[in-house]
Amino acid sequence: MEKQLHLNLLASRPPMAGGVQSSSKMKMGPGRKRDFSPLPWSHYFQTMEDVEVENENGKDIFRIYCSGAHGPVLLLLHGGGHSALSWAVFTGVICSRITCRVVAMDLRAHGDSKVKNPEDLSADTMAKDIGKVVEVLYGENPPPIMIIGHSMGGAIAVHTAIANHLPSLLGLCVIDVVEGTAMDALNSMQNFLRSRPKTFKSLENAIEWSVKSGQIRNMESARVSMGGQVKKCEDPTSSPVVSNSIGEGIIEEDEEEEAEEESNKKRMKEDDQEMKKESIFTWRVELSKTEKYWDGWFRGLSALFLTCPVPKLLLLAGVDRLDKDLTIGQMQGKFQMQVLPQCGHAVHEDAPEKVADALATFMVRHKFTEFKEGYLC
Repeated sequence: MEKQLHLNLLASRPPMAGGVQSSSKMKMGPGRKRDFSPLPWSHYFQTMEDVEVENENGKDIFRIYCSGAHGPVLLLLHGGGHSALSWAVFTGVICSRITCRVVAMDLRAHGDSKVKNPEDLSADTMAKDIGKVVEVLYGENPPPIMIIGHSMGGAIAVHTAIANHLPSLLGLCVIDVVEGTAMDALNSMQNFLRSRPKTFKSLENAIEWSVKSGQIRNMESARVSMGGQVKKCEDPTSSPVVSNSIGEGIIEEDEEEEAEEESNKKRMKEDDQEMKKESIFTWRVELSKTEKYWDGWFRGLSALFLTCPVPKLLLLAGVDRLDKDLTIGQMQGKFQMQVLPQCGHAVHEDAPEKVADALATFMVRHKFTEFKEGYLC
């Protein structure tokens, strides 16, 4: 079971326990209607901007979201297939805990970033991107920076730190990515990616799938972050057949199953008629095409993490994710570790307050910042 959950290390996998049930349908409660409408980024971040970075082939543009005006910068890097919006709810919480600034970045070929070579997702290239964005933002004298990365973003955070792309680096926080389990999971990753719906009828439909499948267990976070994972198909009429991703496996408890077959036929006919009018959504990133970079992201990661000379925090969804090198390093006190149970792989989305509390306590303990007045830790 836990081996299956480790497939989450590239993209969030719907959990087999506590998520979708093994039967063909999942009950959602006695006729409850839930709000799957998207939430705007502006509810959580103060500003949004596009940062232009010069490179050999021209200019690359990286979308960033920011909050806060004082204190150290928390540079947030999302996981594979996700976007900076996955940090939205967390940002609102951490800014209420400590004095800090937040910069959440859409990585290369993710979210709303636009680069000349979106196929190059090597660890080296992505780490250089981060250094260049920070240089454009702050010049030669950047403020103290705490780099925080989830999953793929955690691996890139480590590579960025080791390459010294952030000379003002204060500390490093890696969320739910460990070399041993990541490498073990890579063999099965393609099967997982093929099992996901390829398209959705609407953004609301995508949000509903993410919550009911267990990919994101926090409704609020799903409503703001899924817009960074999916996009409108440019030509809906030529798109693959839309998966009835919700209706196939999940129903509301008050539906009448007796008339289901007949109503399904009618609904399918209506869907066919309406298809050309609807905006079909699909994944922004084809993660299956990034396979050649997976090994480079994760191989040797534990040793690199332990070598980083700054204070380090490792947040995990389960203690079983520790590999041998990290187990020894943890016993030797080379980094601080905290396990946040009852979370899926998207720990910072599922439990933003717990992650914010752990990070705030870590930063205050190391005297990187202070708790805000009136906040009781």
